[in-house]
Amino acid sequence: MPVGEAVGAILAHGLKLDRISFKKGRVLSADDVAALAKAGRASVIAARLEPGDVPEDEAATAVATALTGENLVRSAAFTGRCNLFAATRGIAVIDAACIDALNLMDEAITVATVAPYSLVEPRQMVATIKIIPFAAPEAAVKACRQIVGNRPVLRVAPLRRKAVGLIQTRLPGTKQSVLDGTVATTRARLLALGSELAADTICEHAQDAIAAAITDFRQRGCDPILVLGASAIVDRRDVIPAAIVANGGAVVHFGMPVDPGNLLLLGRIGETPVIGLPGCARSPKFNGFDWVLHRLLADLPISRADIMRMGSGGLLMEIASRPLPRGEAAPEPEAPPRAPRIAAVVLAAGRSSRMAPANKLLTEIDGTPMVERAVAAALASQARPVIVVTGHDGARVRAALAGKSVTFVDNPDFATGLSTSVKAGITALPGDVDGALFVLGDMPRVTPAHLDRLIAAFSPADGRLICVPTHHAKRGNPVLWAARFFAEMQAIDGDRGARTLLGEHAERVCEVDMADDGVLLDIDTPDALAALRGQARQASG
Repeated sequence: MPVGEAVGAILAHGLKLDRISFKKGRVLSADDVAALAKAGRASVIAARLEPGDVPEDEAATAVATALTGENLVRSAAFTGRCNLFAATRGIAVIDAACIDALNLMDEAITVATVAPYSLVEPRQMVATIKIIPFAAPEAAVKACRQIVGNRPVLRVAPLRRKAVGLIQTRLPGTKQSVLDGTVATTRARLLALGSELAADTICEHAQDAIAAAITDFRQRGCDPILVLGASAIVDRRDVIPAAIVANGGAVVHFGMPVDPGNLLLLGRIGETPVIGLPGCARSPKFNGFDWVLHRLLADLPISRADIMRMGSGGLLMEIASRPLPRGEAAPEPEAPPRAPRIAAVVLAAGRSSRMAPANKLLTEIDGTPMVERAVAAALASQARPVIVVTGHDGARVRAALAGKSVTFVDNPDFATGLSTSVKAGITALPGDVDGALFVLGDMPRVTPAHLDRLIAAFSPADGRLICVPTHHAKRGNPVLWAARFFAEMQAIDGDRGARTLLGEHAERVCEVDMADDGVLLDIDTPDALAALRGQARQASG
């Protein structure tokens, strides 16, 4: 389309012209169009939404919200992507048929998840919802919500701490070192999952002896009970399954389509699972027993059919016909995607010289001190930890924030300028954060949604290392900086923030469009404060 007609259109391809660098997906403002025309650009390839189109972020949020089940946290949407992260360690429970139905609904809507029943860690990505640019049909989004309904399509079942019992049998020739090694391996396997090996014993490889040991462990509250024979289980009438039946239990299933792990036996006595272990359970290497153990420790029931459906993906062993090239080491597995660790640094040390003698940060808006509004927004966002840098009027600022879950750090050099507060905040950050939002204490209309949208935009893998909020193409605050820039930020001096570095790292800057101007409004003067209070009265009246 001609540049002059492109206001409000969505840029379909990135543009670089002299000092102009616009990325794909940018909604072109009047200022953008004027700049392109001035640079001699006659036309652009851009998209306009039609009636019935749902913008990509809105569509992704709608589908993700419907899918967000127990122990999942939803990120803000950015570029049509919304991620779901585990809030606790546990097992990902996924309705695969429903996920298939969503992906079959419309090619504009895609949902990808980890494998069903995967063990996931806190903050690990469990699912991602991506809208193929730049919108999805309203009817398709509505249909997705109807498909999900009230069903728990995605959730994380937390691991429970359980007292587990291990019975091993002995035959002539069984080495004590093998038995001891199995105890150590089993204890380590359980500890890694948050449970304990509460009891272990060695008995004769005979039905009566195993049955007596099972009875003892049930009376001691062991759940589940693991039985590992000196000889592999042959069939349902072997000594281990016979011992389960002798205790009034039942053999639910024998065998599993997982290798290693074929000879696992699933039994139950009342509500207590009894697992006849395959020989591979003596090894710390991952095997079919781990799949069963994970479900048991998460209180997820396992049926005969569940075991029989484990064949897809059940080939866990190394295949000898496809060895690694000579001398080549096995590659390290990539860490699963996780939510970035983003902290918030609230800068609240300034002298308020243009508002003197009042301290603007303690000035109330709708009955709440301005600095408290900034901290409340940070605490309601996904940023953690929240660090507050104090200086001028430090005792009163801390008193205004009493009881808040924040970490205070004092900046004795606050009179030197903003850069010293930035440095103090960086010094107080934990070493494992991926980045930090630098929040100004005098921006009362910055919301948790603004902060979460910046966090959602942050993606080192995609080169989005500095996330700057914009409104109608004007840059504002707060800015999210990747940890790799902290050293450079600590070299800044005077009454400057880190904005001087934006030009030096322009290729790493991601502009994040915001729907309102809260990211542009800071209160530096009595006139600005009076105007804000007037707007608040109009809104309430």
